[in-house]
Amino acid sequence: METWDAIRARRNVREYADRDIARADLERILEAGRRAPSSRNWQPWHFVVVTSRERLVELAKVWEGASHVASSNATVALVAAEPDDDLHREWVQYDFGQATATMMLVAADLGIGSGHAAVRDQRLARQVLGLPDGYECVYLIALGYPAGRRLEPVRKPDRRPFDEVVRWERW
Repeated sequence: METWDAIRARRNVREYADRDIARADLERILEAGRRAPSSRNWQPWHFVVVTSRERLVELAKVWEGASHVASSNATVALVAAEPDDDLHREWVQYDFGQATATMMLVAADLGIGSGHAAVRDQRLARQVLGLPDGYECVYLIALGYPAGRRLEPVRKPDRRPFDEVVRWERW
């Protein structure tokens, strides 16, 4: 798939076919996250890949909006050292947003659906993921082949009109 097609095809997928994701495809998605831009090339991320059904079911309990994690074929936990101050907390959010978007686009390019999730229960996330002290799970990216409609460019996206979003030179 071309980059533009992957951008237009990417959507949040929360229902997955019962089909394993090849290790090489998972590694490509993770490599995309590793290569994502970060503030001052800080690269604060660590990725924990979860494929065990039992662990996915437990991980889905870290936030009420993460139920799709339980049925995913794999979920990537994006992990960072707990920031020392507000500035670094902001950098973590921005940098992990870029890593998330990059991984989700590569997944779409491979025909793999993705759905992101926040993490509210850090205690449970640390327990399920076996995180060392001083680390937190920033986001989750559930992955799997879409059940039903496959990924293809969306012709009429549910987005605000271009002219309502874009301004040239000044507001």
